[in-house]
Amino acid sequence: MIAGMSDTLPAARQLRRLVADRLRRGILEGRLTPGTWLRQEQIAREMGVSQMPVREAFRELAAEGLVVHEPYRGVRISSLTLADVRDVYAARAAIEALAIRAAATEITADELGTLRQLAAKMKRRLAPKHLAEYRDLNRQFHTVIFKASRRPYLIRLLEQLWTAFPAMLLDSFRKTAATPLPDRDTDDIAEHEAILEALSRHDPDAAEAAIRVHLEETVRHLTATLDEETPARALAEPLALAAGERSR
Repeated sequence: MIAGMSDTLPAARQLRRLVADRLRRGILEGRLTPGTWLRQEQIAREMGVSQMPVREAFRELAAEGLVVHEPYRGVRISSLTLADVRDVYAARAAIEALAIRAAATEITADELGTLRQLAAKMKRRLAPKHLAEYRDLNRQFHTVIFKASRRPYLIRLLEQLWTAFPAMLLDSFRKTAATPLPDRDTDDIAEHEAILEALSRHDPDAAEAAIRVHLEETVRHLTATLDEETPARALAEPLALAAGERSR
């Protein structure tokens, strides 16, 4: 082995991970917004690293779908479209269906108890002022289910979807994402109860049917609402991209 290589490689990986983590956090926390161009030289200078770990971090974030590399133009933060939202929910439906079938046979009494507690809390947090808390409880509800599958690969895929999608949705459609979906609260609660009932009976077919109905209804209401916000956003986004180009 070349002298010093064993020390250099871990250090390089650590730098790439550090840069990727900082950029990812900035994207998911909304400090770096969709359409923003990321300048390799500038980021390297601000973080006090060479351009190589920044370039490698860009590749990692591109693989996660958080940034897009455009040849001869650079790297910019991904923006969600209505088609993207539909695709994410289609992916969730397919993967969560697999996970919930496994969970129906593997879920424990303690996990069912946790789901009942979360469902009860959601019922008490339907008011618009509790929206952030309701969404967090909803995320916990779904997370308990897919982790109960004991299927590591499915769990990793769903954790990735649940980590990136809400933040990107919020930044891409701020008005809609900041308000409850119209006429959705009562149905959402009923659908969660149907999921919980199927899991309590350890019935994989009923559990899969319930999660599919839940996700299909959610994306139907969501895209109908987002569609009302799209025209204004469709005009604003090219202007933002053009401004990014001028700043290069």
